[in-house]
Amino acid sequence: MSLKGYKEIPDAGLILNAPTSIQNKTGSWRSMKPIFHEENCINCLFCWWYCPDSAIIIEDGKMKGINYDYCKGCGICVHECPGKKGNKALELVPEKE
Repeated sequence: MSLKGYKEIPDAGLILNAPTSIQNKTGSWRSMKPIFHEENCINCLFCWWYCPDSAIIIEDGKMKGINYDYCKGCGICVHECPGKKGNKALELVPEKE
């Protein structure tokens, strides 16, 4: 992949070929990582609804995991998770190198 110069970039940085996010795996940016605890999940799908990176994996209407290729570790999913009996289905932990 070659970098474009300023003359080759569209005006105002417009994204002309959506969806380019699929081509740009951004998971390596994170310093924190959400961990899924299925036993505490009530499948409310708040994590999926609020995830700005569409990194939550849903199968048959249930949360199945996290696509770490695209998860940036923002923690929004963890914040929004109500969990079961006060135990969240998601927790944010430091990313190991």
